[in-house]
Amino acid sequence: MTNLSVDATAQVGQPLPGAPNNWKRFFSFSTDHKVIGIQYLVTSFFFFLVGGVFAMIIRGELITPEADLLDRTVYNAMFTMHGTVMLFLWTFPSLVGLSNYLVPLMIGAKDMAFPRLNAAAFWMVPVFGVILMASFLVPGGPSQSGWWAYPPVSLQNPTGNFINGQVLWILAVAISGVSSIMGAINFVTTIVRMRAPGMTWFRMPAFVWTVFAAQIIQLFGLPALTAGAVMLLLDITVGTSFFDPAKGGDPVLFQHLFWFYSHPAVYVIILPIFGIFSEIFPVYARKPLFGYKVVAVSSLIITGLSGIVWVHHMFASGTPGWMRMVFMATTMLISVPTGIKVFAWVATIWGGKLRLTTPMLFALGGLTMFVFAGVTGIMLASAPFDIHVNNTYFVVGHFHYVIYGAVVMGMYAAFYHWFPKMTGRMYSEGLGKLHFALTLLGTNLNFLPMHPLGLQGMPRRVASYDPEFAFWNVVASIGAFLLGMSTLPFILNMIGSWVQGEKADKNPWRAIGLEWLVSSPPTPENFEELPIVVAEPYGYGKSEPLVANADKLEVAHESR
Repeated sequence: MTNLSVDATAQVGQPLPGAPNNWKRFFSFSTDHKVIGIQYLVTSFFFFLVGGVFAMIIRGELITPEADLLDRTVYNAMFTMHGTVMLFLWTFPSLVGLSNYLVPLMIGAKDMAFPRLNAAAFWMVPVFGVILMASFLVPGGPSQSGWWAYPPVSLQNPTGNFINGQVLWILAVAISGVSSIMGAINFVTTIVRMRAPGMTWFRMPAFVWTVFAAQIIQLFGLPALTAGAVMLLLDITVGTSFFDPAKGGDPVLFQHLFWFYSHPAVYVIILPIFGIFSEIFPVYARKPLFGYKVVAVSSLIITGLSGIVWVHHMFASGTPGWMRMVFMATTMLISVPTGIKVFAWVATIWGGKLRLTTPMLFALGGLTMFVFAGVTGIMLASAPFDIHVNNTYFVVGHFHYVIYGAVVMGMYAAFYHWFPKMTGRMYSEGLGKLHFALTLLGTNLNFLPMHPLGLQGMPRRVASYDPEFAFWNVVASIGAFLLGMSTLPFILNMIGSWVQGEKADKNPWRAIGLEWLVSSPPTPENFEELPIVVAEPYGYGKSEPLVANADKLEVAHESR
């Protein structure tokens, strides 16, 4: 039999990528997109736990008004590390990992366009992860400059050494940028050039549309942040003056370079979550995705608008009044294509035959919290209100409702939904629902109190505060500890089910999509015969098949 895999190392006789007896492949330089996807997911979840430990220590400090747990410098450094780890080592890599696993399967490809580049991009993650963690331990770390590393604060070098914590931190961010650019090139090329016969743009799953839109943002926006990080690195190490005001540099220029990417980065993160919602709601409502084509195109509209909203992060940085008005309008405008998606999801759920399994519960919870985050986001888009709550916990609460309430819950929905496909095993529904209940309660207890705290004027990044803020901080800290505990049933469920869970067939959810036509877990080459797509991807309740040669695909996989 001819080996059809793009991965030259994947031989027909090898065990399946997700099989428990194949664990050694996850420690190798594999070029199989499914192995790389799981490598991303497991590695990023490890750092998610590290960032979570930082968060619980921070909330432990804030449970009392006095700074009585950590030294203030250590507290500030931990605050910076929490944000950096959660963004660069959990959120981005986890979404890249899920996309890595699913996109080739969803479009009928045998692998990514550039398998070796794909593997190299992953192995840069543990490298910059180690460098980033080392920056916390080395003197002169990023304690005062925050996760945004604004100069001139970040230009200070208290150690006087060429290598210090701030240098290592910026170096890690720069390497992260290079890795993400490599991944973006791979995703865009794969989606444009490697779709199965008959898979036109409007036969692609919504998840693939969102990944494509997100990676376009990466290609256009990420070079700005990477260049800014390199310029800042040169200012600190060799004495250039890009951002040093004492030498004629412009520190606000760094803010523009930083936010030109770092606000669109929110859409890089949330767009694939939108895709997850669009995949899960039709399956568990047994209805086609309402307004599929409009939902697909709205992702590209978000991509276009994302490039003209960044200045709302700089309303308090001496921004001219006319510029505030322009970017206030563009920031509010981006809520329109986002609202279209929310309307489509609600219309998909409405009147459906709902199955409240764990993936559906997490998707519903994530959607609910995203709507709340959207309301506060519109509030923050207004320049007068934004200036009022600037640098307060209101901003922190809004951000975490997006990043944890929507993104993390969306990722959990994806973990549970595609877990049988990745591992060939079923998870425990009881543990999954316990995990959902703890996560939902912990998220709201943790982040909802931050909104009244911000409205009352409590600044962020402080280790001590006025006792009048004590009540809401105690509630938020209890929620943070509950969120930490919520990961325990998830870890138990994933590991226990992967090792000895009930065996899953190739389509336990009776879902429609190319990934559900192959075995669980898929063979190394995905498809021995390329599928011929003849319909849109959400044909629930319709008679036409998705592919013309489904019987041949099934026979090919059963023959193995």
